[in-house]
Formats: sequence, structure tokens, C-alpha cells
Amino acid sequence: MYAPSMAMAPPPPPPPTPYPAARAAPMQEMLPAAVYRPGPMPGEVNTERYPNAQANPIKQTAQEPVSTFSVDVDTAAYANVRRFLNDGQSPPRHAVRVEELINYFDYGYAKPTDAQVPFKPFVAVTPSPWSTDRQIVHIGLQGYDIPRAQEPPLNLVFLIDTSGSMSAENKLPLARKALNLLVDQLRPQDRVSMVAYAGSAGAVLAPTSGREKLKMRCALGALESGGSTAGGQGLALAYDLAVQNFDAKAVNRVILMTDGDFNVGVADPAKLTDFVAAKRKSGVYLSVYGLGQGNYNDTLMQALAQNGNGTAGYIDTLNEARKSFRDDFSGSLFPIADDVKIQVEFNPRAVSEYRLIGYETRLLNREDFNNDRVDAGEVGSGTSVTALYEVTPAGARPSSDPLRYGASGPRAASGGEIAFLKVRYKLPGGQTSRLIERPIGVGDTYARVLDAPEATRWALAVAGFGQKLRGDPWLSPDFGWKAVGDLAQTARGSDPYGLRAEFVQLARAAGETKTVNESGN
Repeated sequence: MYAPSMAMAPPPPPPPTPYPAARAAPMQEMLPAAVYRPGPMPGEVNTERYPNAQANPIKQTAQEPVSTFSVDVDTAAYANVRRFLNDGQSPPRHAVRVEELINYFDYGYAKPTDAQVPFKPFVAVTPSPWSTDRQIVHIGLQGYDIPRAQEPPLNLVFLIDTSGSMSAENKLPLARKALNLLVDQLRPQDRVSMVAYAGSAGAVLAPTSGREKLKMRCALGALESGGSTAGGQGLALAYDLAVQNFDAKAVNRVILMTDGDFNVGVADPAKLTDFVAAKRKSGVYLSVYGLGQGNYNDTLMQALAQNGNGTAGYIDTLNEARKSFRDDFSGSLFPIADDVKIQVEFNPRAVSEYRLIGYETRLLNREDFNNDRVDAGEVGSGTSVTALYEVTPAGARPSSDPLRYGASGPRAASGGEIAFLKVRYKLPGGQTSRLIERPIGVGDTYARVLDAPEATRWALAVAGFGQKLRGDPWLSPDFGWKAVGDLAQTARGSDPYGLRAEFVQLARAAGETKTVNESGN
């Protein structure tokens, strides 16, 4: 083990390793200190980067009745938004991914009982709380929860950014604490390797049994920050270790902890995402956890997670680390389905317009739904997926004028189906997708928002919160921050960890924040 820091004395030669690809660069081969470029510290120039995704437009059902997207169970945006609000600032608009805010919470959907059919759909249709004459179609998918005794072994590689930009307390020190929480959950059959990277990358822990937790903690405790960021080299070495120790009966996963500020070697996001997209074919998954502020590269983190067949989170506090690596341990590490896609076909006789709320970076073409070669999202054990559509019922006032020369618009439906839901998924490691189907009808409709299930009311409150933060133009001026909080209060329900109570306070704080300077974001 060694800490990649130029401030320490040269360590003794590392002991022989049983795996040939642990090509740890000797300390004397690391870049000289003169070329190290530490990342910006909090309070200095802000270089945070976020995907520039515009909110989904309203679609005309008569022209485009089918909506298709890849599921997203990432939660990075919620923790990042919370960080801004707790600092008294509104988050940059592009930092707010509404679907990640919604999917941060557990909705208590009914659980499936068969691992071969790992999803059970939930549907509710209710009036929109922020737009007169419109409705919300709430779609939920609850994932199968693998019993603890049946969870497969883990083959994990911790890939830890130890560059100079990680020196702040909310970066490398927090990453060490978070990974120690994960170490607490390991079993004797699990194995962990570690790779650290700064100016170059090196293996700091050979594959180690879950019995040897002290050895893992010592390796984490020895890590120090210093140098520039050769993230591409670290990724390559981590995947090499995961592939070398690959176990077809285990979950093989790289867990990356970084601020995403790659600035040495291969740092082009396109090349890095191509690399992880190719590596996912090996059966190695990727989990990406962001840390810190000032130079946080959310754009790169999202691209790596989406192309690496994995998930993305953001660790802003020790409590969030507990949620990610203790409370949500199974959902974070044990997949139940790959390439999960949702497709909804709206009935033009019942719906004249629709708008998917969020999922802007997850949209797919209609033909992608049946194409098993098109990559989509991974879902972990016990995890739920939630999506909301705002629709205009046929006969209600549409958002745009009817065509002067087009066919007459759809007539109001007296009954029957509103839409048809289809879900495609592959079992982990599978090559052929499976299909779940369900009609959405008037029997799923509730006359008032307050009559809708608790899960629907909570999802609506979080969706309204996210759209207001983002400045979406479809919310009525009457739907203010107080309305968000009041709606959330009706759906607090069971809240064992205080997450919903915290959200209510964030909604209150959002109305009192100042606008952050978004230049360059």
C-alpha cells in the first residue's frame, strides 16, 4: 500500500502481488511536482459542470403517441441540490434532474415475489396540482428484493481519487468514511481490491476477503491527497483488476469515488465514456459517487454511470454516506435487471397532449424499445422507479391551437384505456429482454389530488419542487413554495430516517435562497 502523495518519503518496495495486471506505477515514475495542478478549493473559481439538458416539451398525441425512455435510479441530483440549498443558494438549473429528486425516496409500492419477473407496476391518475384541466399519470415500478441469504458474492474494486483537488474535508476524508461504512457490510465470501490515482494510478490493496476488514481500513486510512488527476489511467487499472478476478457467480463492480476533475492523461469525456461502454460487455458494472464542490464535474459523472451500466450518487454528508452504503446497500450493489426501458402509448381519444417530467438525458427512440442492443438503465435489489407524465385530457383546453388544415382533434373518451404501459428488461447477464405490459384506464383515476395514494401525493410534491427550482414554464404562479410544502405534509407517512421531514424543510428553504451565479455551468 502507498499513498500517492509527493510530500511523503519514498515507501519501501511493494510486496509481490498475485495478479500480474496490478501495474502500480513506482513513485519515481510519477509526474514531478512542478506539473501538478491542484483543483480549485471552495471559495475559488467555480468550475462545476452539468449536462445542458432542456426540459421535455409537450407532445401532441395525434402526431406522436408513444414515449420511450431508459429508467434512472440515480440519486446524485437530490443530494447535490440539498448541498446548494443548505448553503443558502439556489442550485444551477441544469443541476436539477427532476427524476433523480423523485427517485431519491422510497414509495412503499407493493413488492414482486418472483426474481424472474422482478417488477410490479403501480399506476395512478390524478388532477395536476399546478395546472388547471390537466392530469398526472403516475407510473411506479417496484423491484424485487433479493433475500440477504441469497445475495451473490461481491467482487469489488474501490477506485479512489487521491489528487490534490480531493484534499477538502468533504472529499477524500468523507470518501474514506463512506467506504468504511460499505466495508462494515461485507461478508467472508466478498472480495475487495483498491486502486488510488493522482498523477498516476496504482493498486494499493490486492483482492482481500471480507473477513479482513482491518486490512481494508488500514489501506483506506493510508490514502493521502496530492497531485493532478489521471482518472482515465485509474479506470483502466480498476477494470483490469475486476476482470482478472472476475467471478461469473458474483457481482463484479468498480466503485469510483471522485470529484470528476480529470486533468491528466485521457480526460476527454467522449473517450472515457467509450471506454466504460466497451468494458460493460465484460460483465463489470460501474458505480460512480461524486464528492465536494467548486470543481465537481457532474457532466462526466453522469456520462460514466450511464455508459458503464451503473448508477450515480453524490455524497455530501456522512448521513448520505450511511444511506448509500448502509441503508441502501443491497440496492446499490446487487442488480436485479439490466437495460430496463419504459414505453407508454397514449390513447388519442383520451389524451390530446402529454409531457414527461424529467428523464431528459434518458430519452430513447421508439424503435429502441424492442432493440436489445440498445443500452438502458440498471436497477438494484429492492429499488423502485417512478415516472410522472402531465397530460391534457381530450376535450380540455390544449396548450397550442388546433391546426387550421389538419384533421379534427381527438374526441373525448367515454371510457376504456387512457394509455398502455410496457416495460422491457433483461435479467442480470442476460442477452434477451422480457416484457411486462399493463393498460392504464379510468379505474386508475382519482377525482382529487387529496384522494390519490400517499405515494402519488409525495411524488407530486417532489416533482413540483424540482420543476420550480428548474424554472419550468408549465407551473401556475399560484403553485408556490408553500403549496409544495403543504402537499408534502399530506404525504409524510412513515418516515423512519427523517428524509421526508428534511425535504419539507428544503422546500421552505428554497423560497428563501439567493440565485447562484450560473456562468460556465
